[in-house]
Amino acid sequence: MTPHTHSHSHTTRAHSFNAAAAQYAANRPSYPPTLFDAIEDLARRPLTGARVVDVGAGTGIATALLGARGANVLAVEPGQGMVAEFRRTLPDTPVVLGNGNALPLATGSADFLTYAQSWHWTDPALAVPEAFRVLRPTGGALALWWNTEALDIPWIAEAADRIERYLGIDAVVTKNGSGAQAAAALSTSPAVPLHVDRHQVRWSRRVPLDTHLANVGSHSAFLVLGEEGANTFLAEERAHLLGAFPDGMVEEVYDVELIVATRS
Repeated sequence: MTPHTHSHSHTTRAHSFNAAAAQYAANRPSYPPTLFDAIEDLARRPLTGARVVDVGAGTGIATALLGARGANVLAVEPGQGMVAEFRRTLPDTPVVLGNGNALPLATGSADFLTYAQSWHWTDPALAVPEAFRVLRPTGGALALWWNTEALDIPWIAEAADRIERYLGIDAVVTKNGSGAQAAAALSTSPAVPLHVDRHQVRWSRRVPLDTHLANVGSHSAFLVLGEEGANTFLAEERAHLLGAFPDGMVEEVYDVELIVATRS
């Protein structure tokens, strides 16, 4: 398979989701309840009754789960296409256009700021001080998390290698961002002295092969290739995975990487 040279800008990739919002909503993995237990433990406060701002909310996968925990959630999302899908699936949850570098919110107005799969689209030099401007000065918590592939599972490591060869990039970082980089940026932030905790939660889901491939194709690195480039890879990937999962059901395994930052 001929590799694709990765030359698309960060901005192009960030905006690529708007045209694929329905695909994203239908096929992306959710998050396990134990993740939200961990957020509460590290923040030392419950989500129930808390004012939560979910930034980069996308189609509302995390927003809905935060609401189910009893939080009062306001979503912030920069993409018009994603906002339209969000409003279709969560019509009763408020959502505003905006991004983490310049939040359209009052100072000291939130108990939690959450970023599910979205912190890597921000500029931390802007987003860290902006987050702690919006958070309450006492007890406010910034929570960032990513579903990352469990690379100790052989078939997942092999699939990641195939993606890396095809795209010519580090597939794991491109798809998920880097929690290690985020933690380092928070720990060394000159704007706000922070206490930073990291935690990992493993979980899995069993899905049809079509859902798995649509999930892979919903990541920005594939969206920017265009339909032909993405479909070429996904057709070959289908053949590989049918060898591992002849019944057509794929066991996706994830390590959710969680970072919770509070004022020192």
